Amino acid sequence: MTRLVKMCLKEESIEEFCSIFNEAKSKIENMDGCIKVYLHQEIHQSEIFFTISEWQNEQSLENYRNSELFINTWKKVKPLFKEKAEAWSLS
Repeated sequence: MTRLVKMCLKEESIEEFCSIFNEAKSKIENMDGCIKVYLHQEIHQSEIFFTISEWQNEQSLENYRNSELFINTWKKVKPLFKEKAEAWSLS
């Protein structure tokens, strides 16, 4: 399954967000059931980012979302958002 998350950041928080993501990326990819994690930045609106993560199944994603890694990372990035994040799970 694929997880798509859209995040709109405060302009002044973009560099900090990227740093946090780069620090967490390999840890996320080492989670049981994670296949790959990508970060994309919208070309014309630099404050909009998407994470695309691939998981073996929905339970693997849920295990990650309940992990200490996710909880701690989310606490760091959530205050950097200009708007509430949106997320979709795709087949």
